[in-house]
Amino acid sequence: MTQDSSTGLSADQIRAIAKGYNIKSLRDQPDAVKAGLKAKAAGADIDALLELDKERRSVLTSIDELRSQRNAGDNEFKKLLAGPKGPETEKKKKDLIAGMTKLAKEIDALEPRLKELESKIDEILITIPNIPHASVPVGGPQKNETVREWGEAKKFAFKPKTHIDIAEALDIIDFKRAAKLSGSNFILYKNEGARLERALYNFMLDTHTAKHGYQEVFPPFLVNPLSMASTGQLPKMKEDMYDLGGDGLYLIPTAEVPVTNIHRDEMLAEADLPICYAAYTACFRREAGSYGKDTRGLMRVHQFDKVELVKIVKPEASYDELEKLLANAETILQMLGLPYRVLVLASGDLSFAASKCYDLEAHAAGIDRWLEVSSCSNFEDFQARRANIRFKRLETKKPEFVHTLNGSGLALARTMAAILENYQTAEGSVVIPEVLRPYMGGMDTIASKT
Repeated sequence: MTQDSSTGLSADQIRAIAKGYNIKSLRDQPDAVKAGLKAKAAGADIDALLELDKERRSVLTSIDELRSQRNAGDNEFKKLLAGPKGPETEKKKKDLIAGMTKLAKEIDALEPRLKELESKIDEILITIPNIPHASVPVGGPQKNETVREWGEAKKFAFKPKTHIDIAEALDIIDFKRAAKLSGSNFILYKNEGARLERALYNFMLDTHTAKHGYQEVFPPFLVNPLSMASTGQLPKMKEDMYDLGGDGLYLIPTAEVPVTNIHRDEMLAEADLPICYAAYTACFRREAGSYGKDTRGLMRVHQFDKVELVKIVKPEASYDELEKLLANAETILQMLGLPYRVLVLASGDLSFAASKCYDLEAHAAGIDRWLEVSSCSNFEDFQARRANIRFKRLETKKPEFVHTLNGSGLALARTMAAILENYQTAEGSVVIPEVLRPYMGGMDTIASKT
């Protein structure tokens, strides 16, 4: 079985993913699709795709007609075999054999072209992103809109330090030794820093499972190419992923990938929806193209911890579920006492797979910046089509694609940076947020060693 060298996907896997794309919407509403892709700044050539599709359907029609003629000939030949014998019958049989041989050659001549057209169409289809929801602002990142803010930016009677200076002074993060171990933009938490990191994701998991009703899962950190393609990371984000090469596996960029794929190629019961998962994982990203952008400290790292929330829901409920998902992530920031704002992303700032996305940004006092700590997205049926996740309604018994959503609840390390900078004291210590103290053995402050 041949593989696409750029993704590790087999031709059959590419076919399966492309098959889920709703190409009928391209035929029926090409202008609407083009407008959606333009809003997302996507360069897919829909006209060229439709021309290929038109030819494919024409070739397929010709093949079907030829096969129908061949089947009719087969039936006629069987009748001749069962009927009276004689020279006339033998001549008819000979003519039929010649005709069916000619039909078989014509079919054989067309099938390679059909396969070629299908392959070209499939390769284009898997690169077409999801279309933005009608409520999404149109434009690039400058068109992102602030929905609301919570809390007030922390004011200090002294000049606040950055999380880098705080962490190094308290000896809780060792950036230099992390670089020695792995290279730039990796983290070595130590002492109370390591414990605070663990406290954060345990607190988040406990809150989302006990308070918000999510089911906890702990998925693999390595996935196959089909899992990456099903959620939309491949082929678009190939350069940002850690590919293990000969093993045919990728390090996950987010728990969204393995958790959404739990139900790949499954038919779910309507009564089981919604399905809500919470998962802690490490996340791995090359951050390709980010050279020189926020590369110091905890701002943009290659490995970080995250608690991810994934929802699999009925289509009519997905936008209500998006608001609930966003509220769940906001609860964590509120319980940590971190001021934040909610942005709705404009079309050109959406991910490949998202129809609508909210970003949560916590304010960090030391660098006086808003830091993205969560993205909450609705993918509608885009991922479900690629992953073939369906459900059957009780009333109609008809299979439908589910809608999938996910959001960080929350992502570290920027949440850690915001805590260190907002909870610092004039003496150089860091006050531990009250909700984290039970996870820190009752400790209320990370005190300066000096």
